Amino acid sequence: MNAAARTARRTLRDRTRTHRAAAKIRRTGTGTLATHCIAAGLPVREARSVASSLRKNAVKAGVTGTPSVSYTHGRARSCTRYTPVEVARIAVIYRPRKPAYRTAAARLALAA
Repeated sequence: MNAAARTARRTLRDRTRTHRAAAKIRRTGTGTLATHCIAAGLPVREARSVASSLRKNAVKAGVTGTPSVSYTHGRARSCTRYTPVEVARIAVIYRPRKPAYRTAAARLALAA
């Protein structure tokens, strides 16, 4: 596989991941913070980092979310799902330093 094909496949994989996360949020009306971050265009590893920071700021914003269960790889985990409006309220308080995180925070704030 040459470099152009690798780049094209990576671009398609990233775009597909972002689109699926956004579609899931549109379909159900809620999503975990990591799902919202992936829908904002972050890779999975960075989305988990931003979601962790947003979780800490959710307490400051007074946003509780909805307790739910997330099913992945054959196991169930308890999670909290948030609407886009709640995520926007949390993202306004969030002050990231990394430029990629800043653009994601801006997208999260505008998603509502």
